[in-house]
Amino acid sequence: MSSTIGNRVRLSIFGESHGEAIGCVLDGLPAGEPLCMEEILRQMDRRAPGRDQTATTRRESDVPRLVSGVLNGRTTGAPLAMVIRNENQRSGDYQNLEILPRPGHADFTGHVRYNGYNDVRGGGHFSGRLTAPLVFAGAVCRQILRRRGVSVGGHILRIADAADEAFDPVNLSSQLLEELAARPFSLLRAKAEPAMRNAVEAARMAADSVGGVVECAVVGLPAGLGEPNFGGVENVLSSNLFGIPAVKGVEFGNGFAAASLFGSENNDPFEIEDGEVKTAKNDAGGVNGGITNGMPLIFRAAFKPTASVFKEQDSVDLENGVGRRLLIKGRHDPCVAVRAVPVVESVAYLTVLDLLLGAEKDKLNRGY
Repeated sequence: MSSTIGNRVRLSIFGESHGEAIGCVLDGLPAGEPLCMEEILRQMDRRAPGRDQTATTRRESDVPRLVSGVLNGRTTGAPLAMVIRNENQRSGDYQNLEILPRPGHADFTGHVRYNGYNDVRGGGHFSGRLTAPLVFAGAVCRQILRRRGVSVGGHILRIADAADEAFDPVNLSSQLLEELAARPFSLLRAKAEPAMRNAVEAARMAADSVGGVVECAVVGLPAGLGEPNFGGVENVLSSNLFGIPAVKGVEFGNGFAAASLFGSENNDPFEIEDGEVKTAKNDAGGVNGGITNGMPLIFRAAFKPTASVFKEQDSVDLENGVGRRLLIKGRHDPCVAVRAVPVVESVAYLTVLDLLLGAEKDKLNRGY
């Protein structure tokens, strides 16, 4: 299974939703970086299940145990390894799924790809449970990047038809992004929360689910980060974002809306501000030709409705080759987008630190 991302900073995640444990190995971190475990736990608690009525009722403490890579509160330069014990599994809810694949899940494709040996309990290695070590790794990178003047923050832009306002793509402060991380329900406009919660609750009461969109921003990035063609910031970040379960779309800046504009409308005019080159607006989302231009990096990730719904659906019996009706059990989020904000942020932190450290290494190799 492909469970590793990164070049200069590499993250490998392991475990299954109903296995003994999940965890990760984070390699390539600079030595001597101070880490605050309290801050890491705060970030992980934003993602943890069972903390809000919009989430699954499965409750896990999600306390990480560091195995290597940290000594006396600082990184050692060795791989940072972490383990989280699974504590609240109900594997009996997933009986017979080896032969009765759930619509919308990876049960069937995993069965084909891994010859029927994949763990289907709770989704196994395909589960959103694996985003816990992802958020841990992102929280580590967050502390390193904040000392370099880089901040990342996200909010729920949309759930069903309920919408928050979008980021101002030009005037965006690190203070606002930090404030969003401290809000239990990450929104720019608090008045959007009741409509979003109502949409989630309506889906839950109907034994169904809804999707959503998470908008994320990165500020403090220098111009010149990234590569053209296949090594661009958008390319790398998009690839990593699609590793989050349920992500079905990613766009930067104007995204798909740019297809409806004239070039003169879509182009961002250049200007000089305090001796630096800026753009008057930021429809490009902070990237031109795969390379950062110094403006805020703005992107959005679309999450499909949770595949696990408590309605009878059509499936097939893989042993007997006949159609079957399936009613699933288990505990599931009626909308994964609510808990996905820190996950999206974590992917951004990991990707940006990887790109920044890679650029620093390139400069050293070139002698400037």
